[in-house]
Amino acid sequence: MMPAQETYDVIVIGAGAGGMTAAAVAAAQGLRVLVIEKTAFVGGTMAWSDGMVWIPANPKMQEAGLSDSITDAVQYLSSTVPETANAGLRAAFLARGPEAVAYLEAKTEVRLQPVKACPDYYPERLGATSGGRVLGPVAFDGTKLGAHFSRLRAPLPEFTLFGGMMVDRLDIPHLRRIGKSLRSTLRAARLICEYALQRLGSSRGTTLHLGNALAARLYASLLARQVEVLFSADVQDLSMQGDRVGGVVIRHGSRDRSIAARRGVVIATGGFSHDAILRKRFFPTAAGVVSAANTSITGDGFRLATSIGAALNTDATSPAYWVPASLFRRADGSHGVFPHTVTDRAKPGVIAVNAAGRRFVNEALPYHEFALAMLRDFNGKPDRPFHLICDRQFLWRYGLGRIKPFTHNLRRYVAAGELIEARDIAGLAARIGIKPAVLTATIASYNSGAKEGRDPEFGRGSNIYQRHLGDAAHKPNPCVAPIVGPPFFAVRIYPADIGTAIGMKVDAQARVLREDGTPIAGLYACGSDMGSIMNGNCPGPGIMLGPALTFGYIAGRHLAEGAMTSVTASAATTPV
Repeated sequence: MMPAQETYDVIVIGAGAGGMTAAAVAAAQGLRVLVIEKTAFVGGTMAWSDGMVWIPANPKMQEAGLSDSITDAVQYLSSTVPETANAGLRAAFLARGPEAVAYLEAKTEVRLQPVKACPDYYPERLGATSGGRVLGPVAFDGTKLGAHFSRLRAPLPEFTLFGGMMVDRLDIPHLRRIGKSLRSTLRAARLICEYALQRLGSSRGTTLHLGNALAARLYASLLARQVEVLFSADVQDLSMQGDRVGGVVIRHGSRDRSIAARRGVVIATGGFSHDAILRKRFFPTAAGVVSAANTSITGDGFRLATSIGAALNTDATSPAYWVPASLFRRADGSHGVFPHTVTDRAKPGVIAVNAAGRRFVNEALPYHEFALAMLRDFNGKPDRPFHLICDRQFLWRYGLGRIKPFTHNLRRYVAAGELIEARDIAGLAARIGIKPAVLTATIASYNSGAKEGRDPEFGRGSNIYQRHLGDAAHKPNPCVAPIVGPPFFAVRIYPADIGTAIGMKVDAQARVLREDGTPIAGLYACGSDMGSIMNGNCPGPGIMLGPALTFGYIAGRHLAEGAMTSVTASAATTPV
């Protein structure tokens, strides 16, 4: 279906977090908006994610009685993002992030709540908080989307239960205590019954959580404001009116068509995670080709903007945000990538080893830090494998990768080569190409301290963030337990990106800049098409979605108002 109009006030390219936020805000401000999405679904990588949004001193944490201030956030970022590059954008983010949250809650269907027990990634740094800077989406009833529910990108099947049931993070401990706690058993039974009823009228569960709930809430905001979304359409070019971007040329089916934008165009296509040429240009060789980002992200916005002179923000300590990931093949033949973010690495009774069979990292570190350690360990040899190692007791209790806890039958995973099994450590070493004596010594060294809940080599479980990811019921250290009970298992992991950090240079109004620092009139960027304001550093969970929503909001407001009235020039240039 082609757009109903030839001319809109605003055209947004990409229906991910930043793009839908910009569109929702512009529409809430009274503008006629068109969103162009190259796939058949809204949500992008956000729909697969945990939906965490990192915004310091946000109003929701204040309502919950949690303490924070911009001063503390500045202090925290000064050590976790020490570079001066993009300091003005970080200042704009801190100044406008709380405002964005308040606006979205008041003017759209977005509803957020503070995650009270989710520390910043470096809790020992000055200005860090133990929770609340991270916001999570409030659960959403997908039936409110009506027929449009089919346009919402489904979560990864590996993060659902029973073929489509989403679970709130607070319900996970209850599911693990089925049969052990009456309260947990009853709660789990209620969730399963509700899901069964939902499946009578839907191909998957309609109680949405995490990033799927956030994507649904943003999509509901577009629908409520009559924002048109054109699916399965490619933007071929940006239309210029003199030195101003005045619209786009699209291809939809076999037809090309020009659509004008009176106020401007927002580029929010998600970066370039799956573009081989751009990966080779910007990523380290050791990064390989594995990506946990949505497969539709192929650098479209990058090429559109640079074709008219947009400058790149390459001031990044890392060109992407990384995660350790395992690979597998689904029953339908499709290939899957499982990001090992928070579900298994920090739990007691698993270690990571390199190609030499030795531990190389504190397994409970934030996923970005963990994967950076993998990239460093490659030492110029990107074919060197890494593995997570555990025993049967760990696998039963916590799962590993896409293998869920309490899985009785492991044969299909073993037969597929995804899960490697052996009766003893020496046999496991032989199957993963490691000298048996080395892996045996590594396990013995780890176990000697683990029996007492210690990790002398890496200090696993030494701060509140690491313990937050562990098992609070395991004493004395929620992150450390020995690996002792056969059979033993291994899963190969790879460094994978979850999004790019290199993107367009923008100013504090999200306007795309030329090499000389002047804005390209009528062109905005947000999300991963905008260069990372954190320079590829990762100070907290939700460090991609927080700036995406904030600068999507800023772009929407600036398009509607023509100029920012609620932030001073000094707020946009004060170094952080």
